[in-house]
Amino acid sequence: MKIYCVGGAVRDELLGLPVKDRDYVVVGATPEEMVQQGFKPVGRDFPVFLHPRSHEEYALARTERKTARGYHGFEFRAAPDVTLEQDLARRDLTINAIARDAEGRLIDPHRGADDLKAGVLRHVGPAFAEDPVRVLRVARFAARYGFRIAPETMALMREMTRNGEVDALVPERVWQEVARGLMEARPSGMFEALRECRALARVMPEVDTLWDGPETAAAAMRALDSAAQSGATLPARFATLARHLVPLAAEALANRLKAPADCRDLALLAARHANTILDAVELDAGSVLELFNTVDAWRRPERFAELITASLAGEPDAGPARERLERALKAAAAVNAGEIAKAAKDPAAIRGGVDAARLEAIRLALEKRE
Repeated sequence: MKIYCVGGAVRDELLGLPVKDRDYVVVGATPEEMVQQGFKPVGRDFPVFLHPRSHEEYALARTERKTARGYHGFEFRAAPDVTLEQDLARRDLTINAIARDAEGRLIDPHRGADDLKAGVLRHVGPAFAEDPVRVLRVARFAARYGFRIAPETMALMREMTRNGEVDALVPERVWQEVARGLMEARPSGMFEALRECRALARVMPEVDTLWDGPETAAAAMRALDSAAQSGATLPARFATLARHLVPLAAEALANRLKAPADCRDLALLAARHANTILDAVELDAGSVLELFNTVDAWRRPERFAELITASLAGEPDAGPARERLERALKAAAAVNAGEIAKAAKDPAAIRGGVDAARLEAIRLALEKRE
């Protein structure tokens, strides 16, 4: 039995990045031998085990064979005679097909270390085309590292799009990769890569339409990267993208990806109200109150803060609009709605009284600085 550290841990070590998780490949062992040594089996499709103390994943070396369309159509074979080189050959990119043995020596049959130095994303072999998720993963790695995609890999990704392999992706799997890509340092790289290989029109056609106007696409990507640089949350980043779409398209995108409720709701608010927030320096007190009421800023102040972030990301001179809205909301939120409710006789009077008090608070707050 021989054990090798593989994949992302080796890749990130070579890049000088912190390693979060380590995965291992075990060569020359059977499932029974792993269990005898205290490993806990967790794999459903192929033998994967958790180390009894570190709880890191140890997978038996395996090969795979395509049996059906899509990313579920695979047959795996894990046996003691499967070599490390065979296991590495089934991986997606050369930079992910590097192993390190117990003595610290690199095993790099596909020259992934050279591609790391050159900043290139290159597929290992023709088996890459058998799994459409790899198109999304390459795009996500482009967003993470800023690496260029090798011409032959881009050509293969285009062929996978053209022959319909990408169409086999289910929304949940697309969202999983898109969400991870949105949280990378430069998320625009993911959308640009998907656009270049023509997969964007298949998995997110609403976003692809942004390139109908190059200036719109450039602005959307610039805003998205700005949101990432500010440390925005996933809902805020998704909403930053959606704000450049008409509301119907933003809703269609969220539904297509089956985005979580917090991402979907914020995206729709951004699509509907981003322009109003962008023009906040021109709004009178009544318009500001209407905005607060419409987006339920009273009960959801944290979401409203994310909406401001999504609406103003990448915009020059956005500070005054943000400061004006935050000042107005703070003043209006200080209104004692409970006291007004005690003095009112019916629900309509309560709503009217609270709105009137909030309007006056907003007016005074805006006039105080103007």
